[in-house]
Amino acid sequence: MNEQDRAQRAEVAREAASDLIARKTTRAWAPAERYDQEGAPHPQDARGLARRSVDRLGGDGYTVRASFEIEWAVSIGEGDDFTPACAGPAYGMTRLTERADYLRDVVNALAATGIEVDQIHPEYAAGQYEISVAAADPVVAADNAVLVRETIRAVSRHHDLRASFSPKVTADGVGNGMHVHFSLWRDGRNQMAGGDGPYGLGPAGEAFAAGVLAHLPGLLAIGAPSVASYLRLVPSHWAGAFACWGLENREAALRFVTGAAGSHSGAANFEVKSFDGAANPYLTVAGLLAAGSAGLAEDAVLPKPVDVDPATLATDSGIAPLPATLEEAMAALEADKVLTEAFGEALIDSIGAVRRGEIAALGGCSPEEIAARLRWKY
Repeated sequence: MNEQDRAQRAEVAREAASDLIARKTTRAWAPAERYDQEGAPHPQDARGLARRSVDRLGGDGYTVRASFEIEWAVSIGEGDDFTPACAGPAYGMTRLTERADYLRDVVNALAATGIEVDQIHPEYAAGQYEISVAAADPVVAADNAVLVRETIRAVSRHHDLRASFSPKVTADGVGNGMHVHFSLWRDGRNQMAGGDGPYGLGPAGEAFAAGVLAHLPGLLAIGAPSVASYLRLVPSHWAGAFACWGLENREAALRFVTGAAGSHSGAANFEVKSFDGAANPYLTVAGLLAAGSAGLAEDAVLPKPVDVDPATLATDSGIAPLPATLEEAMAALEADKVLTEAFGEALIDSIGAVRRGEIAALGGCSPEEIAARLRWKY
């Protein structure tokens, strides 16, 4: 496609998106940070925490590029039950064809906001789709995650559909993830490629990833923050239920992606599989940066990679399962000095109060009841 054709297609997309937004989804937003009355950063402001985390890492000469992959399920109508809005098989073109107008409107509306969509495709669960957008500064990546979700909600309503980002829309489904991709950079070079470590990892890239892996049990209270998260976070469901990493291993909590041949220097990155759509994206990136920075400070190294489903390994393999409940994840967070110091006492107390409030509210509920009660909360 030549430049003129691309320009024409972009103009058509902008016009279509502008028309859609003017008709149904007009909105403006300005992501901001909170301060107290004395002008100091508010101790419970998630976006400010993410910004400060980026700045601290930048002081050491490093930057991170990050992106969220967002999964959601689409239901017909406004009722509280879930009725899949498409009947085509998982990953199939039929599902795209069934909702082609809807998906086109999602992409065009996002294009109008300046968000670059890398991919949109049907996922495994009933009525489920996934969208990937271009990598960016971690705070911008979190901003984009918020804007993508709210745009999807608005476009869904325009089509008389209802979108759920809940970790577990139905008790027997695989659930929605919100995977985070990240790569570490210094002096314009990707530290996840071109090195002598496993699969080309550089020492700094490996140390950063090792820090994330080491602190992942506590990070789950941030990135998988709902009781429903642990209905999704089970073995052999592509959710990353074990504290391990591997090359293109979709069952490992940390999946290493090198990219296609010839693109490793720009494309190599890690994907955190365990996180989901109940998470606050600003807290998520702040936690990842704190954990990765700790790995850098310690010159941490990764354990041996795992190239099989870790659930198939013997219990004495040394591959530990991640917390299986929100209560276990909160205990891991509160015992993690790196994360508690990075977040501060006030924010950790607030996180604990919210998490334990949900645990108490859903105590004794069956998986079906949990899925139903939280289906439209996220």
